[in-house]
Amino acid sequence: MGELNGVIIPTIDLEEVSDKILNQKIREASERWGCFRVINHGVSLSLMAEMKKTVIDLFQRPYEVKVRNTDVLLGSGYRAPNEINPYYEALGLYDMASPHAVNTFCDQLEASADQREIMVKYAKAINGLATDLARKLAESYGLVETDFFKEWPSQFRINKYHFKPETVGKLGVQLHTDSGFLTILQDDENVGGLEAMDNSSGTFFPIDPLPNTLAINLGDMATIWSNGRLCNVKHRVQCKEATMRYSIASFLLGPMDTDLEPPSEFVDAEHPRLYKPISHEGVRNIRMTKKLHDGEALKLITHAGLDK
Repeated sequence: MGELNGVIIPTIDLEEVSDKILNQKIREASERWGCFRVINHGVSLSLMAEMKKTVIDLFQRPYEVKVRNTDVLLGSGYRAPNEINPYYEALGLYDMASPHAVNTFCDQLEASADQREIMVKYAKAINGLATDLARKLAESYGLVETDFFKEWPSQFRINKYHFKPETVGKLGVQLHTDSGFLTILQDDENVGGLEAMDNSSGTFFPIDPLPNTLAINLGDMATIWSNGRLCNVKHRVQCKEATMRYSIASFLLGPMDTDLEPPSEFVDAEHPRLYKPISHEGVRNIRMTKKLHDGEALKLITHAGLDK
């Protein structure tokens, strides 16, 4: 658990005997913190270890190979260190639930047959976990429609942080929220640095490494879908020590071509509709054009924000 000044994020056992209790724990953590860890999550520990080895190897490819990993969706391909995030490098694909997309990613990076098999297995397991968590959130609210995410794509991003002695204390990645609905993070079990913000106090708390667990973050689309109930947690990565840090992030995004609205159960006289209907692509466009990456983009899609 990560804690600072009494702040503790939950670690939730997904093999909780009672579905009702489990769903309630997920809902409470998602509303209060917008993040939590899960154990007994169904992704085998050997697969997680093999995936990390694959990630480390892929980042050792020459630059001319890595740049073959081009965008399908803006920001989905290779990202070299830049002025904003000078110690951060990433590779990615869209959509990780598509075997064709995974195979294309592997072709671009000259992955071996064994690595390709690991990637396909990992993508399937993580995407299954993401949709299961989304379904449990819907069930926790007693919603009739619990497969609202059925046509939503998932994005996959592997990250490498080039931390050196002179970078200790500096940001590895700037403060941001995730634009999608839900993120599953296999963080580095040996190297910390991930920090999240407590919305109620504005203070940061560490999400320290906890082997054999996965970290879950809620993003902008979750806040829109829930009519403001779910917290789109602000987070960043700080350099804590001079060593390489690797993480694997998988994002259940949101509808790309259709607008998302909260279920009718979330809207009543006491809870008026907060946001205009919008697609995930619409949210991303606002974030990119306005350079609003820390959740402030949502203010622009409130009824008052769009009426200005």
